[in-house]
Amino acid sequence: MQIAPGVDATVWQALSLDDPKSADWNTAVQILEARISHRFIEPIDYLITAEESKPATERRFGFTVLAVDCLLVETLGAFIDGLEDTEGTSKDTFCKFLTKRPHFSSDFTQSLAEKFYKEFRCGILHQAEIGGQSKVWSVGPMIRVDGNRVIVNRNIFHERLKKEFKNYLTELGDPKNGGLRKNFRKKMDFVSRA
Repeated sequence: MQIAPGVDATVWQALSLDDPKSADWNTAVQILEARISHRFIEPIDYLITAEESKPATERRFGFTVLAVDCLLVETLGAFIDGLEDTEGTSKDTFCKFLTKRPHFSSDFTQSLAEKFYKEFRCGILHQAEIGGQSKVWSVGPMIRVDGNRVIVNRNIFHERLKKEFKNYLTELGDPKNGGLRKNFRKKMDFVSRA
């Protein structure tokens, strides 16, 4: 089973990660970077680029962009918290990511994160539509609240998510982040056994 492009699960299982200064930590971080970049980030970059030259009113990939990015928010939250899966903790994992991670925390209160989770994450992934009067857009600020409606700029959201992922990779590369590394290993061990 491949856990990243060209990386078999046995490669992960053979890494020596008990020593925080082991050179295998670089390989571990590279495996995660390849896994997330190829599965989530690169496809969305492609979709956004494909629509750049179109007027905002003719851009149609917003639902797809946010659907994949919502999957990525929850996935990264699970890695950060060391969760094998998010069954029963999906909302908490998702909202914690938006309210605690540096590239999102200044824009998301707990109540706004919960509204975003319900109307965007659950709406798109479970109902194939956004809940309430909220909408996806590709211009303006990352997030804007207009009465009971939330308007999300999918392009800025995606760019911030990429920056957050890069920050996380940097954090994993630092041997001082033992707790974060332990959680990462727990999740990747689960992935490599699945």
